[in-house]
Amino acid sequence: MTIKLESTNEGLAVIRISEKLGKTEFDQTLLECEKMIAEQGKIKILVLTENFSGWGSANNWEDMSFAERNDANVEKIAIVCEPRWEDLIDAFTVKDLRRVTFEYFLPAQEAKARQWLNDPG
Repeated sequence: MTIKLESTNEGLAVIRISEKLGKTEFDQTLLECEKMIAEQGKIKILVLTENFSGWGSANNWEDMSFAERNDANVEKIAIVCEPRWEDLIDAFTVKDLRRVTFEYFLPAQEAKARQWLNDPG
């Protein structure tokens, strides 16, 4: 599993995920996002998946403390993934209970996802 956060000075966090997402690496990435929020203020998040195969078997995936602490500072989240993952990602992120706007894009639509993140509103 690989997860990597690429921070920009323009308030965009790019998270690249490949293969199976591990809990320890995921938690570390969330801490890095919090640091970015502390340094830059409000951010937008772009999640790019490649050969994504789900979540690793670990306890405490239901921990929503990052969302509780930081959703007010996340403007939008664009997720680039295969359509078959959308419902599971919705459940994983508890999308319907959050104040952040989420949008999905196909793997070939990364440029469109970036444009959506930069559009006002």
